[in-house]
Order: sequence, then C-alpha cells, then structure tokens
Amino acid sequence: MLGTVTTIRRYPVKSMLGEDLQSGEVSPAGLTGDRRLAVISRRTGKIASAKYPRLWRDMLTLSAEALGGREVAALITLPDGKTIASTDPDVDEILSGLLNEPVTLTATPPPGASLDRAVPEAVLRDGIAASVPATLIEIGGAAPPGTFVDFAPLHLITTATLDRIAELSPSRRADLERYRPNVVIGTGGSGFTENDWLGRELRIGGDLVLRVIARTPRCAIPTLAHGRLPRDTEALRVVARNNRVSPLPDVDPEPCAGVYAEVLRPGWISTGDPVRWH
Repeated sequence: MLGTVTTIRRYPVKSMLGEDLQSGEVSPAGLTGDRRLAVISRRTGKIASAKYPRLWRDMLTLSAEALGGREVAALITLPDGKTIASTDPDVDEILSGLLNEPVTLTATPPPGASLDRAVPEAVLRDGIAASVPATLIEIGGAAPPGTFVDFAPLHLITTATLDRIAELSPSRRADLERYRPNVVIGTGGSGFTENDWLGRELRIGGDLVLRVIARTPRCAIPTLAHGRLPRDTEALRVVARNNRVSPLPDVDPEPCAGVYAEVLRPGWISTGDPVRWH
C-alpha cells in the first residue's frame, strides 16, 4: 500500500479558500462541487485568479462552501465574517467592491477562458508587490469542460512533501492551505516523492482510479496571505531551491510540489481510504 487519504478539500469558487470534506464523489470532472464557480473581470473578460496577485490577492480573503441542490451554488464568507449566497442578486456588487474591480460570479466558463499568471521567477526576485510580468494561461490541458480548473481535475500532494518543505523552511512549517490540494495522501519516506509518479495509476478506496499526468508547477499563490495565514515568501522559495523539476517531459524545470491527475474510473473517496498502485 502506498498510503492513506488524510485530507479531502474542494474549492467551490476558483481562488477562494475552500472546505474540507470527510468524503466526496469523484467524476471525470473531478471532485463534485470543486471549482464550478469563478469570478470574471467585466473589464478584461479574464478569470480572477490569485496566480496574478497584483490584481487578485484579495480573493484569498474570501472562502466558499458548496450548497446542495440541483443548481451550482456556494455560500461565500466575506472578510468581516458575513456570508452571502452565490445566487444572491447583490453578490456581483459586493464582490466588485471588495476586489476593487467590476466582476461577475458565474458557473459558465466563457469561450476561450483565460487568466493571468505572475511569472514565478519574477515573484521570487521582486516580490508580489512589484508589477511583475504575467503569462496568459488558456484554461484547458486535461481540464474537464464546464469547470474552472487550470489543467487537470485533481491535484494531489503527499505528507512526505509537506514534511520536507517544513523541514527545509526557516519557520519549520508547511501549511497545506497554501498549496491548495484536493487530496493529501499520507505516505512514508521523505522528499518530493510524487516526482516519481508521472504516468502511474493510483487506486483509491474501492473504485476510484486516477492517472498522474503532470508534476505541479508552483506559482505565487503559496506566498500569499490565506485567511488567517500571513504572507510567506519561503513557501515558494523552499520549493524553488530544492525541487526544480520538469512538470512534463521536454518542459523546462520549474519549482514543483505535488502532482496533477486525471480520472480513469469514477468513484467515492473518503478520509482513511487506502491508496495503492493500480
């Protein structure tokens, strides 16, 4: 056995803080309720993403939990602790005021959906406050239609990787919230163990089967304040110093931690589920 599932997390609104689950259904589109809503700038038409912190870092002062029912909906907690439903007619006005940008909350990805991503090397060199250059990301890759994931349905990280980051960090901490995984797998060993998983298949619980399709390149997001967590530039610097690898074959090395996976066979996932090679 490779390990066990220790944490399951989904993010109902892209780039907002998420919620922990004890169990959930995983379809080819990923974890039910994950990144099914997003904020769109009415000025540029791009998706709001904390990957471009100069404009969107305040997204991480908001959190969301999915609401049940047939309609895609979420309850959003604002910085002052008040809540508003994604279906509330005032939600766009309130979010626009908080983000200082005219925005619309939507469950429908626009044609040619894209977002800006601050160049990680510039963030490491100049900090997030600088007007660092951005690259344009077209939403796609192995992303399922109708969702707002950047590349693939699921993001996995191991406790071995989080422990290694903590070991190497001056603060001796590695807050998993900063790395925004869907699934944390408790494993033995040390180091960035997922580096060796590329192309391999994992069976989780009784039915769910995943294939690892890429190592996860890290961006500016881990360095940002996340709710109660303050800024921490070391969250990216540690990875940059110790695990520069190619996310995919024939791609230049980047700071990586965790892996992306696609869903080969849907199923349920619960904390405590065994994780095995398939």
